[in-house]
Amino acid sequence: MLLIPAIDLKDGKCVRLKQGDMNDSTTFGEDPAQMARRWVDAGARRLHLVDLNGAFAGKPVNEAAIKAILREVGDDIPVQLGGGIRDLDTIERYLDDGLSYVIIGTAAVKNPGFLKDAASAFGGHIIVGLDAKDGKVATDGWSKLTGHEVIDLAKKFEDYGIEGVIYTDIGRDGMLTGINLDATVKLAQALSIPVIASGGLSNIADIEALCAVESEGVGGVICGRAIYTGDLDFAAAQRRADELNGD
Repeated sequence: MLLIPAIDLKDGKCVRLKQGDMNDSTTFGEDPAQMARRWVDAGARRLHLVDLNGAFAGKPVNEAAIKAILREVGDDIPVQLGGGIRDLDTIERYLDDGLSYVIIGTAAVKNPGFLKDAASAFGGHIIVGLDAKDGKVATDGWSKLTGHEVIDLAKKFEDYGIEGVIYTDIGRDGMLTGINLDATVKLAQALSIPVIASGGLSNIADIEALCAVESEGVGGVICGRAIYTGDLDFAAAQRRADELNGD
């Protein structure tokens, strides 16, 4: 089970939002590269970056901070990034900078042809981020709810050759109310590619519950607010996950 610390970037700083609200952010660090190093030193095996400004602007905004993180840890562990990625040139540039995985969210839903092209051109590097509420996919920084069912879209995207799906329950994100395990497992069972859980992780019990369903196809979890507030000790959680998985 991969426990993946999230570094959400807003105006060059590390923040956390509640339910995707840019006006409800808490700053947890002024130096993103230093924050990245902190999680690597704590035992992280992958990092999850989000360009929050980029997600709303529809283009990269925090590129300087992202490059600083890649310079700091890029050779140590894989780094994945989402937010504002809407064209192949941007993907190519980020991969050239040392990024391992690019997460396509809104653009995948609105422009499936772009996702198909990206998966074809950059095989092995494309992950889809599906954000949902009550089983329906949301786009545009969660501001718009679509009529698409998560499982239907995920199956279609799997056929394009993507590496995996990050599934976020947006009603829980940043709220420390626990992962939506049922919906995550249901999605993982419908796919043959890994599903990464996201939204609501709050404590070690959530990690244990996720480890129990790893065999269903849940390969990891994004660790957000809980590891910043201290509700979850990241290093201890990764050790516990390894213990349960026999690593």
